[in-house]
Amino acid sequence: MLKGKKIVLGITGSIAAYKACLIIREFIKRGAEVQVVITPAGKEFITPITLSALTHKPVISEFFSGRDGTWNSHVDLGLWADAMLIAPATASTIGKMANGIADNMLITTYLSMKAPVFVAPAMDLDMFAHQSTQDNLRTLESYGNIIIEPQSGFLASGLEGKGRMEEPETIVGVVADYFARQQDKSLAGKRIMITAGPTHEKIDPVRFIGNYSSGKMGFAIAEECLKRGAEVTLISGPVSIECSSAIKRIDVESCEEMYEAATKHFPECNAAILCAAVADFRPADVSQTKIKREGNNLTLQLQPTHDIAAALGQQKRNNQTLVGFALETNNEETNAKEKLKRKNLDFIVLNSTRIPGTTFQSNDNQITIISQNETIAYEKKPKTEVARDIIDHLVERMK
Repeated sequence: MLKGKKIVLGITGSIAAYKACLIIREFIKRGAEVQVVITPAGKEFITPITLSALTHKPVISEFFSGRDGTWNSHVDLGLWADAMLIAPATASTIGKMANGIADNMLITTYLSMKAPVFVAPAMDLDMFAHQSTQDNLRTLESYGNIIIEPQSGFLASGLEGKGRMEEPETIVGVVADYFARQQDKSLAGKRIMITAGPTHEKIDPVRFIGNYSSGKMGFAIAEECLKRGAEVTLISGPVSIECSSAIKRIDVESCEEMYEAATKHFPECNAAILCAAVADFRPADVSQTKIKREGNNLTLQLQPTHDIAAALGQQKRNNQTLVGFALETNNEETNAKEKLKRKNLDFIVLNSTRIPGTTFQSNDNQITIISQNETIAYEKKPKTEVARDIIDHLVERMK
């Protein structure tokens, strides 16, 4: 899947820089064209002559050529490339990337890059585990065009690992897999509706009943559907996440608004994935003014909200697929199976609050997909990868 692809390989000052030769060779073996951009520190570990001999291109390190004053355009590189891989990426370079410190050719190229960027950290355990490094990695992960794979160690060794850079063949394989997924158009011509995030049920003008949902899972699913060629409608509660402009996004606040949007758009869709964490109750009376502290207690009378999943389950036609989510705290599988049947879902995605580092506010999740005839348990992984598992199952279901 790399034939004809143009790759910018960024090399920084790490002992793992010697592996760049193996990375280049693997890219070229798979049909890619490689342009190296190296930091001044990187040249202390591997010579540009060696790299140039492998790529058959001059290695770029400075903004201007020392011989004739030729200008190396980071903007042109950003437009030329199909992908950028920074391997090895030191803690210093990761920090500069996260904070936009453009003091060398590699960082300016990264900041001009229109294509996806892959990062392969390489450093000792203490540096990798330091809070500042982890914060910078999380910052990069939040950017739209940065591809980081925590389960394979941010293309390195993971949060519990030793900071050693992943092997060249594995790194190139991750890049190749990315392009393979980009060519997957298994949902072309399909209309998919997704709900995501929390709902806020007003108590008064300044307070609400809500939950901890960040919307990350639903947004990851929406992006995955878009990559596979679907026409995506995303109905989102109040979250601070951006999505691709190609996704039709409908922002709502309350369960009532989400219910109206979902029931309106579902009839025109081939499938719906109900990932939102919708409030089950709302205040029976909403105060038009801020409720003041008076006495020792405040009693709120609550009433049920719309059951969106049940409503769509009744509305569903035979040629439509309906997917629900079940977030459980106990008796997980039993509760999920009951919900599957009760709401007329085709399959349900179960996750549990009892698994540390998953569900609300987390970048990871661990799910079990349950349908009438099978139960499939998955390992803990990033929500972007969980989204792929869910959509793989959806595609099989819709065949």
